[in-house]
Amino acid sequence: MVDVSRLGSLPAEFLTPGTSSFTEFLRQYSPELLPGNRVPAGADLGGLAPHATTLVATTFVGGVVMAGDRRATMGNMIAQRDIQKVFQADEYSAVGMAGSAGLGLELIRLFQLELEHYEKIEGTVLSLEGKANRLSHMIRGNLGMAMQGLAVVPLFAGYDLGTGGGRIFSYDVTGGRYEEHQFFSVGSGSVFARGALKKLYRADLTADEAIAVTVQALYDAADDDSATGGPDLQRKIFPIVAVVDETGYRQRDEQAVAAIVEEVVAGRDIRPDGPVAPLR
Repeated sequence: MVDVSRLGSLPAEFLTPGTSSFTEFLRQYSPELLPGNRVPAGADLGGLAPHATTLVATTFVGGVVMAGDRRATMGNMIAQRDIQKVFQADEYSAVGMAGSAGLGLELIRLFQLELEHYEKIEGTVLSLEGKANRLSHMIRGNLGMAMQGLAVVPLFAGYDLGTGGGRIFSYDVTGGRYEEHQFFSVGSGSVFARGALKKLYRADLTADEAIAVTVQALYDAADDDSATGGPDLQRKIFPIVAVVDETGYRQRDEQAVAAIVEEVVAGRDIRPDGPVAPLR
């Protein structure tokens, strides 16, 4: 016999007090919706899914810049020329992804919802370190798919309201979280980008100078890594660049980034290997 008193009522998971984590709620209510539970065990899909490539981040006086190239690859083919890899996580942080593109985008959307859900439930925002830890936990939940070739390697950065400066966090596929100082890069072209960052970084960079440094680093990555897309002047496809400081997150408009890119490209016409860093 049907209990009519329960018709139209919410499931018990919606009414039972729990944590402020949306991910944990979803794990209890509908675990098949989590990104890490989508592929059957034993499947190897690493070569079938588009992969996002290179991200860079650098601190400057009072904040942090994150930038990403626009190319996604599938094996030796270009899957997309204008994919977006850098996103707003919340008011004071940015997140980007390298690795399996579709899964990475889904993970980022879930992370954005996780931070919004926490704020609604607790009535306050997580600290920057707390946000970094939440992302680490979510990546750990994707370990099974990472072992099947669908790895996601995010880069997280933001403005710390407590210290008044920018901070950068990197991750491995097991969810290991590491704070990086000054600058960092992830993705297939990261080793080349990091070489440029080492050469060009200064502790007294302004926001615009930090943007120029990230564009130079992405150019170097594209110069040596076929999976990283360089600036496409013909199609007007330029890196996505985000700045986070005391005023919050903002994505630099395309015209401003285009002006910096054109200046970098003009400099490369004179010296293809990029600007020379001072020895002292």
